[in-house]
Amino acid sequence: MIINKKSIQWLLTAGILSTGLYSCLDLEEEVFSEVVASNFQPTEKDIPSIIAPVYGSFRSLMMGWQGYLDTQEESADAIITPARPNGWYDGGTYLRMHQHNWTSLQWQPTNIWQSAYRSITTANRVMSQIEDGEIPITNGKDEVIAELRAARAFAYYLLLDNHGNVPIVTDFKDVSLPEQKSRSEVYDFVVSELEETMPLLSEDASATYGQLNKWGVQTLLAKIYLNAIVYTGTPEWEKCIAACDAVIASANYELDDNYSEIFNWENHTSPEIIFAVPYDEIYGTGNLVHMKTLDPLSRFVYNMQAGPWGGNCAVPQFIDTYEEGDTRLQDTWIMGPQYNASTGEEMINYQKEVPSMDGTASNDGFRIGKYAIKDGATGSLDNDYPMFRFADVLMMKAEALLRTGNADQAALLVTQVRERAFRNTDPSQAQVTGAELMQGSSYNYGIQQEDGTIEGSGGADIPYGRFLDELGWEFAVEAHRRQDLIRFGVFQTKSWFNHSPHAQAETRTIFPIPNDEINKNPNLSQNPGYSN
Repeated sequence: MIINKKSIQWLLTAGILSTGLYSCLDLEEEVFSEVVASNFQPTEKDIPSIIAPVYGSFRSLMMGWQGYLDTQEESADAIITPARPNGWYDGGTYLRMHQHNWTSLQWQPTNIWQSAYRSITTANRVMSQIEDGEIPITNGKDEVIAELRAARAFAYYLLLDNHGNVPIVTDFKDVSLPEQKSRSEVYDFVVSELEETMPLLSEDASATYGQLNKWGVQTLLAKIYLNAIVYTGTPEWEKCIAACDAVIASANYELDDNYSEIFNWENHTSPEIIFAVPYDEIYGTGNLVHMKTLDPLSRFVYNMQAGPWGGNCAVPQFIDTYEEGDTRLQDTWIMGPQYNASTGEEMINYQKEVPSMDGTASNDGFRIGKYAIKDGATGSLDNDYPMFRFADVLMMKAEALLRTGNADQAALLVTQVRERAFRNTDPSQAQVTGAELMQGSSYNYGIQQEDGTIEGSGGADIPYGRFLDELGWEFAVEAHRRQDLIRFGVFQTKSWFNHSPHAQAETRTIFPIPNDEINKNPNLSQNPGYSN
């Protein structure tokens, strides 16, 4: 069962062609969302086409409009979308995201809920077809079912993290309205599914790009155990370490020599990526990060075939945390003057400063450049989204060690991750000690005034705050920040830019159940702190 980037492109093309043929030639029956047994008699080589729709549904979920990347970053302390001369107020959506003032009625980013359940429904449907013999698989049936269950559990993990108390649906034929489960029950279900399916999953990392293999599931378990204290109130640091150790011991992955190679338009070759959601500018569209962040004038810098929209940018306070010589600053953010690729004329000069969420110039704020933009880019990038990578495994283990009194061991792992960031500047700066990781954060938390001054208490009082800084530098713009801030207690207590915590701060660690879903299903109750 091999899915690499080329085969995914082929499958997507096949899907587009088959949909087009149905819509043009068959006016009585349009079947776009399921495999029809009378038309399809699969062999083992067809298995990738059977499971590909489940993975394909993750594209919109991850980097689509107001998807996972947006919600994890816009609600945190590294990225903002202020009002621009060309718009972006959008009825206050991004201001509410920044200030944590959203309500269930004003909650617009429902992409995670809708896309996650679309993935779950697709997985349930295909499993039902396999179990009923509509899709006859004789060899490897148990392995296919296990992978579909793991992919479904991944979707439930995203719901667990973002919405908390959600229904669990596993039977495609059950049309009754599902019952809502507590966050702890969803946690138990996801962990159980991953533990049960893992022994049946492939261990061949080279043949499973874009799929959840055994090591991807171990990494997902480590992530869940890392955040167990948030999800259930009970820490699981030792289980996190064990899961990380399994991935490390497999020797299937290693840190990429070049940080920027993990995120460029050919990043499917990176030895660091454990699980990625593949994108393609033609066959697998949906990576819109460049469109949202770049000013329209940047079109001429990259010879783009589409005009970007000029929205989000870096929070200046976050930029100020970077250490001198850390090359991740340049690898993550687009800064300073940008020049026309044909004429050499300066098109725009991105400045660090951003006055406020209410009024900004076109060039205010450094822009997201982590997902490298190739010359001639279209409105959708080729760059795959690295959901899990080896540096994350090392840092998860380091945090669990730190929190269990093994700071010096944690420091060795953090140093290992830091080494490539300082390799070409000052290698001695890569060294970090356990005592340093125990210190507070260098982030100057507080409210930014329009003149750029900060009024607040800073981050020196944050336990393990220096480690939180390390997570910020390594994983900026990778949909990590909201989850990390919640785990470190910062999301609920600190001020940054134009955001300050309020009376409902604790309830904002999970998003509301979409109001439309509650209206459709009387079994659903709204999350605490929100009203229907």
